[in-house]
Amino acid sequence: ALTVVVYFAAVLSTGSGPIEVVDAWYGGFWNLLAFAMQMVLIVITGYGLATSPPVKKILQWIALKPSSAKGAIVLTAVVMTILTSVHWGVGLVIGAFLAKEMAWAGKRRGIKIHFPLLAAAGYCGVVLAQSGLSSSAALLVNTPGHFLEDQIGILSLSETVFQPYNLVYMLGVIVIIPLLLSKLHPNEMNVVEISGDARDSASYDDLDAGEADTPAARFNRSKPMMLLVVAAGLFFCARYVFQNGIIGINLNVVNFFFLMLGVLFHGSLDKYAKALVSGSSAVIGIILQFPFYAGILGIMAGTGLLAMIASWFVSISSPESYPVISMLSAAIVNFAVPSGGGQWAVQGPIAVQAAAELGLDAHIAVMTVMMGDQITNLIQPFWLLPLLGITGLRVGQVLGYTALMMVVVLGICSASLILLT
Repeated sequence: ALTVVVYFAAVLSTGSGPIEVVDAWYGGFWNLLAFAMQMVLIVITGYGLATSPPVKKILQWIALKPSSAKGAIVLTAVVMTILTSVHWGVGLVIGAFLAKEMAWAGKRRGIKIHFPLLAAAGYCGVVLAQSGLSSSAALLVNTPGHFLEDQIGILSLSETVFQPYNLVYMLGVIVIIPLLLSKLHPNEMNVVEISGDARDSASYDDLDAGEADTPAARFNRSKPMMLLVVAAGLFFCARYVFQNGIIGINLNVVNFFFLMLGVLFHGSLDKYAKALVSGSSAVIGIILQFPFYAGILGIMAGTGLLAMIASWFVSISSPESYPVISMLSAAIVNFAVPSGGGQWAVQGPIAVQAAAELGLDAHIAVMTVMMGDQITNLIQPFWLLPLLGITGLRVGQVLGYTALMMVVVLGICSASLILLT
């Protein structure tokens, strides 16, 4: 639908003919294949790590710590905001699993925990997904060869996620949201506990199914071979960070590190591959949508629509108001383009050009688009689906809590941008 809207907007407002616009669409259609693969990997490596046996044991250990329902809500929210700041792909999946583990642990110990609220706490980390170390746009613009390098060059993480306005925003979320959620816990009469009498272990599939006894299969199951590969991979990551520091981390390094860590935690290449197969449905949308996002960018760049939209943003903004306007526009666009990486592909060029015309640094464009994207993820069905699938809840049971969080987080974000940009 967005492709059709942009197509007619280009035909009606730029003077380009219908065939010219189609040519521009196809001209951009395959331009983001590398970026699409990077986004697929950040989701799938996160899923692989989140479903590994060591992580399962850690979640079960965490779930035994709270002694009250409100304590369980706060601990879940704090863990997930911090974890998602490190890797949003891991956080997206672990949040749902942690909510289930916390609910089961509470039920066994006679602590009545409202499961829909607990699930919302497990999901709240998405509001830091694009502000943290795995921010799609921030890592991309720190990766040589990214599609806007000619316009903004390479931006290190010190110029994006470590900006004061972003750090204050993150701290505000980590402190305020867990406290807010704890206040929302209903009295015991209205609590909806997790259903069932026994642990649903289907989420942690047995990955030891039989395999043909071929040389290739034995290699994939070989622990020494796995350790050799992982040792080499982790050595490279350690050397890279030592040479470049945390601020030099880019998208490829993050994906590589979590790929190696996932293989290590599963114990063999074979088990890791099976874990990824079980989570592959989570990336189908990205694989299908990214070429269309690239095509939209092709239309906007090839017909002059991009320059027109950027000029319009400049006309309604000042250097002082632009950060908030950019963030709010990104929050709206997120409903049409749910992927943070996809949204940067579509909106990033507009934001960069508008910021440049207003004399603002490129990091303002990068971070405000990502901030807006992540805030409305709280009510974006695209990212709620994994949570609902793992917990078995209905969207209506969770959406009220996430919508309230969105309003509060929007206030935190606006305040940080107004005061610190």
